Amino acid sequence: MRGPHNIWRLIRTGATFERTGAMAIALEGFGAPPGLRLAARMLGWPFKWLGLRGDPALPPVTRALTALGPVYIKFGQTLATRPDIVGDEIAAQLMVLQDQLPPFPTDQARAMVEAELGLPVDQVFVEFSEPVAAASIAQVHKARLMGSDKLVAVKVLRPGIEKAFRKDLDAFYFAARSIEFLAPFARRLRPMDVITHFEGVVNGELDLRLESAAASEFAVNTAQDQGFQVPAPLWRLSGRRVMTLDWAEGINLADLAAIDGAGHDRKALGARVLQLFLAHALRDGLFHADMHQGNLKVAANGDIIAYDFGIMGRIDEYTRRVYAEILMGFIQRNYARVAEVHFEAGYVPADRDMAAFASALRAVGEPIFGMEANRISMAKLLSYLFEVTERFGMETRTELILLQRTMVVVEGVARSLDPNINIWQVAGPVVQSYISRNVGPMAVLRDLGRTAQVLARFGPKLPRMMEDMLIRQAAVPQPLPRHRAVPLFWAVIGGAVLLAAGLWLGRMI
Repeated sequence: MRGPHNIWRLIRTGATFERTGAMAIALEGFGAPPGLRLAARMLGWPFKWLGLRGDPALPPVTRALTALGPVYIKFGQTLATRPDIVGDEIAAQLMVLQDQLPPFPTDQARAMVEAELGLPVDQVFVEFSEPVAAASIAQVHKARLMGSDKLVAVKVLRPGIEKAFRKDLDAFYFAARSIEFLAPFARRLRPMDVITHFEGVVNGELDLRLESAAASEFAVNTAQDQGFQVPAPLWRLSGRRVMTLDWAEGINLADLAAIDGAGHDRKALGARVLQLFLAHALRDGLFHADMHQGNLKVAANGDIIAYDFGIMGRIDEYTRRVYAEILMGFIQRNYARVAEVHFEAGYVPADRDMAAFASALRAVGEPIFGMEANRISMAKLLSYLFEVTERFGMETRTELILLQRTMVVVEGVARSLDPNINIWQVAGPVVQSYISRNVGPMAVLRDLGRTAQVLARFGPKLPRMMEDMLIRQAAVPQPLPRHRAVPLFWAVIGGAVLLAAGLWLGRMI
């Protein structure tokens, strides 16, 4: 379906922004140059009549995105946390996208619940409310279980949402393919891979069984985290299109007036949001990857409550160590080490100048230190970072997309709670704690022990492997050259020694 017909979809996107009045606001919010603003308006005006009308009751930008569909809404949800990038006016408009979208009828939701659970709603729930929250993918109803006083949240997918996502993603694929063809210099950003990655994320969000599994695993990982709650899923009342969780009452993190009125310390909440995200990413390798204000609340006791586990990020242990060392390098202003880590991990091509890269990183990091957050232009910082990645030939790392995106969102949430937050000072203790446990002599010993345990599983096969190698070597008319035979011999001997050492380490650690 990724054919030229998607040109119509992209034209209609621009026309919708023009018709709803969102084009001028968006260009101003992003700080577009006057020439670009004029060109965009001149190109968009003739097609204005082709745009979708949207809901006139909504602000212009929100009106345009909701009219265009769920993928655009998801994009808007991310931008809602970054007033420093898009401006206060657009950020305020986009806040509506987080959990205040128009709901679909409750009768439809009840019918979907009955179809999914195979039981009439009245046999499962004593009460089933009107929608209490509505977002791009699903809406939530408050319910009370039959035969008890237990309150639960019932999440129901929007009707036809799968088809809507396929249509939007189809247009995005076409746009990415066009960019790669028309702008070869942009291929290093791997737009097709980025959209493919995003499609995988979205597909996971459209199956609520996977979200239930993610919520369950996340709850186990964070059970000991002070000041943090994860509602537990009820598996018997969950399925592909319906998910039931424990009800948890709290104040939306976007409602600053209510938070202040309840006497909560916003500065402490902002720091905790950022530290919890880093702890989950670094310690567990599993983190909530959609941490905007609509998915976070503060309980009466001050705990932060997380909701909506449709988008979860995973990073392997090696990547976690790389990420931690990069963060710590910035925190310590050790730009040479940050550059080394980038080269060691293969993020920067080996033929580039490491010293020049370190100098470029210094230009990114130094303006941050000693400045209050509200004086830092994140738009300019991100713009310069893009220039650095282009200059040094860095490709987009699809495995880090969710991590980078979530870091941007989380910083925006923390800054909304505490405009003067210093992200480096707040992140320092968490990153340092991870580094002390996972980078150093003890970490090396643990790695050796784990390696030996893997070798131990193949222990019974090692004699046969050695015999087969010697038989193959004897069958060769000419002896193996020394530069091949010696390393091969020592590889086998080294493996045996490592196995023995690992078995001993396995008992010690």
